[in-house]
Amino acid sequence: MDFLPTELQKYVEAHTSPETELLRRINRETHLNILKPRMLSGHLQGRVLAMLTLMIRPRYVLEIGTYTGYSALCMAEGMQPGGKLVTIEVNEELATLTQGYFAESPFDELIDFRIGDAQEIIPTLSYTWDMVFVDANKETYPQYFELILPQLRKGGFMIIDNVLWSGKVTTDDQKDKATASIKAFNQMVHDHPEVENVLFPIRDGLMVLRKI
Repeated sequence: MDFLPTELQKYVEAHTSPETELLRRINRETHLNILKPRMLSGHLQGRVLAMLTLMIRPRYVLEIGTYTGYSALCMAEGMQPGGKLVTIEVNEELATLTQGYFAESPFDELIDFRIGDAQEIIPTLSYTWDMVFVDANKETYPQYFELILPQLRKGGFMIIDNVLWSGKVTTDDQKDKATASIKAFNQMVHDHPEVENVLFPIRDGLMVLRKI
């Protein structure tokens, strides 16, 4: 979901650097062949992730929710040489397709692609993260946050997707568990003494926080 009027959204995208040919193909093939293609970061959000990574210049990046690999490849653009991007996907049916896209990219050696439950995998990782991107099960966001924060370096960044949840965060529907979970998570982050945060209304909402 985009929160700008359609014509303004088109203008923003038209004045944003284009996708690479590989990213364009991933975008197209995901929309043609994969269920729930709106889960893909897409052109504008992908360029935002690439730009943030180019600004931060991380050595170690963690991603929860690989999907078809679009966002991982965007973030890999700004990483330091010799770094490592660990990306975790729970849906093993996407593994062959996604690994194929990684193999076609210039970043294959940077990417450590894991299939499994992120809550089980994260405690086994010994990296100190410079940057983390979370785009997975929304009801598990608080658990991901608590697991990752101790591993995030001071001054490191965490980016969390879908925090506006199609605008539902402004409603008071207590029966919608996913919306209630996102709202509680946003408030938890906002009140947390170890981070400073900005909520960007980009696509479905990006929460960008910095560990202080």
